Amino acid sequence: MKGTILVGTASQGFLRSVDDGASWHRLGLKEAIEFDGVVRSVLVHPHDPKVILAGADSGFCISTDGGAHFSLVDSPMNGQAVWSIAIDPANPSYIYAGTGAPSRAAMFRSTDAGKSWERLSPEIPEFCQGVNRPRILTIYINPSDTAQVWFGVEEGGLWRSDDHGTTWRRLDPECGITNSDIHCISMLPASGQQPHRIFVATVNSVFTSTDGGKAWTGAASKDRFEGLYYTRAVQPLAGDGALMLAVGDGTPGTKSRLYRSTDRGDSWAPVLLHAEPNSTFWAFGLHSADPDLVFAGTKYGDLFRSLDGGRSWFKEWRAFPEITAVAWTPFEAPVRAHPRSIT
Repeated sequence: MKGTILVGTASQGFLRSVDDGASWHRLGLKEAIEFDGVVRSVLVHPHDPKVILAGADSGFCISTDGGAHFSLVDSPMNGQAVWSIAIDPANPSYIYAGTGAPSRAAMFRSTDAGKSWERLSPEIPEFCQGVNRPRILTIYINPSDTAQVWFGVEEGGLWRSDDHGTTWRRLDPECGITNSDIHCISMLPASGQQPHRIFVATVNSVFTSTDGGKAWTGAASKDRFEGLYYTRAVQPLAGDGALMLAVGDGTPGTKSRLYRSTDRGDSWAPVLLHAEPNSTFWAFGLHSADPDLVFAGTKYGDLFRSLDGGRSWFKEWRAFPEITAVAWTPFEAPVRAHPRSIT
């Protein structure tokens, strides 16, 4: 397999492999993201696989060589923890980023491909009950109407804009989503007789809407997934419209499972894990260049790989620090091991 695997961590920056996981290398010295820094989000540019966007404790960063090197993009997010990033698939000049703990949670937008940034209007309280300082965990752009942008806060609710982020409305108090702890937003486009479907994962449930977010149906995860309640992510798979779901028994958790749906989220079946995960599954990584290749990382550093579109999973040999984000790009980055200390 050619390409680059990027694993973002909460204490070792990025670890990257360009030899199918046989060896792994941290970032070197004098990078915008410290080799022992905190990465919270990673995104491969939808039109250029060598461009990687990353959110770190240093701010908003970009790589133009597949993750071999990163530079800091000067922005109001400098020195703040960037937890989530989204890029408009129709107009990639529009980029959105969300900050959070230990920084103040806020939404930011660039309309010129990251050259300049502005803070957007939503005001999120500095503190909340469950996690002390909120963090924007998820941003999603409706691929069918990219003026519609969504974000979710742990803890601080579900928000939507219909004008590229200029104005916002908080939805959860009025639409039947009963928990303000939002972990993930994702969508499936309309297909045949099936309408566009929106998924919102809260800490303990999955809600769906087929009417653009006016009405929602939901069910407690513990009643659907072997008693596991901590719902981390719902991930559309490339190619066939299937979905993956990550759920565990808490954070960091001691038991976790992955589920797959082939009927647009109406039903879910557990997948085959060839090893027991050491904590809750936290992040997925995939790219449309290879729909069968999917990665999933756990909170406490297990990296799993699927070669059959998420039906079965094997654990990688390398143990990682806390995994926060995973990506794979078909671009083979010029990654080199930086010089080791000589003693």
